Amino acid sequence: MKKIILALAVVVAAGIGGWFVMRPAPTAPDVTFTMIDGKQVSMQDLRGKVVLVKFWATSCVTCVKQMPETIKAYNEYAPKGYEAVAVAMSYDPANYVLNFAESRKLPFPVALDSKGDVARAFGDVRLTPTAFLIDKQGRIIKRYLGEYDVAEFHSTVEKALAG
Repeated sequence: MKKIILALAVVVAAGIGGWFVMRPAPTAPDVTFTMIDGKQVSMQDLRGKVVLVKFWATSCVTCVKQMPETIKAYNEYAPKGYEAVAVAMSYDPANYVLNFAESRKLPFPVALDSKGDVARAFGDVRLTPTAFLIDKQGRIIKRYLGEYDVAEFHSTVEKALAG
């Protein structure tokens, strides 16, 4: 009897483990970003590209520290089908965001999330920086919170661009 229970437990554990490994990646929410220039871009508009959606704030020290690397990655991968959207948190004053984007010459689109709708759609993002890497089919393939391994990020982007 103990062998049957043990065998059953192994089968159940394997099934649960397989579900975690084999389950499909979640689809990015179908949101529309309002850029600082007033232009609107939806996630549907970005299909076919590998997209980084990065939630940040001008008051976030880590966010500001990461911006040069975000710019570098954008400049390297944009010609290959990569897009980045920097989503400013709802508490960040629009004039601060605009000043930051202009003074740092951010090459990628910057969105204002004045009501917090985009942050809520992505799982109620509250901590910055939080970023989501989305594949060409619109599936979230990686979530980054805070500091991240830059080499691993580049490797993941390259694999997504090749896929």
